[in-house]
Amino acid sequence: TVNIINGKYYLLVKGSFSNVINRCNYLGDKNKKLTKKEKDEILEDGNDMAERALRVMSYAYKELKKIPTDSNEVLNEENNLILAGYVGIIDPPRTDVRAAVKTCKNASIRPIMITGDSLVTAIAIAKEVGITSNDNEGILGSELDKYSDEELIDVVSKYNVYARVSPQNKVRIVECWKSVGAVVAMTGDGVNDAPSIKSADIGVGMGKVGTEVTKNVSDMVLVDDNFSTIVN
Repeated sequence: TVNIINGKYYLLVKGSFSNVINRCNYLGDKNKKLTKKEKDEILEDGNDMAERALRVMSYAYKELKKIPTDSNEVLNEENNLILAGYVGIIDPPRTDVRAAVKTCKNASIRPIMITGDSLVTAIAIAKEVGITSNDNEGILGSELDKYSDEELIDVVSKYNVYARVSPQNKVRIVECWKSVGAVVAMTGDGVNDAPSIKSADIGVGMGKVGTEVTKNVSDMVLVDDNFSTIVN
């Protein structure tokens, strides 16, 4: 966002940990150059937080000479930022999720996590709830983009965790599972989930936090937004 603070123009940036850090060249203020050693230490610290199942967000800023006139100008300014700090946010799974995942597996239902979180955080949470026990069962959405639709059919069966995914990634994952004869249920709450929810055999929307677009394309809407309710 672009803001006026004490008569000066500032670009304030919030985003995923590594994406923001990699756009920062200064630490704290414009007089403190961020060295490669410091950046590597910060990235390692953030990675350690992610391994503890924390969602890590970074915050940065820079002073602007003028207010950008459009979004492209704003994007062009997202470089040489000053790192203000970063935080690890705990968003623990519901206590009953692990039992619900176990019930799924006992019923030959394969739970798969598709998330916008970092891969490290996603794997940590997936381990916590029993979706996976193996670090190698996770893949980034950007990696999926490298495969053709035919190649992806063989790829999806190897993974239980998909991280940093796009709406297009979600649809392709659903379609690949359907193409091998699986019955696919897909959950979500945002507008970006709507295409994959609509594509699934059973689309499941969130009744509390879900957008109207998502609920309208869903076959089932959860009034309690609880994964265990789907299993039941």
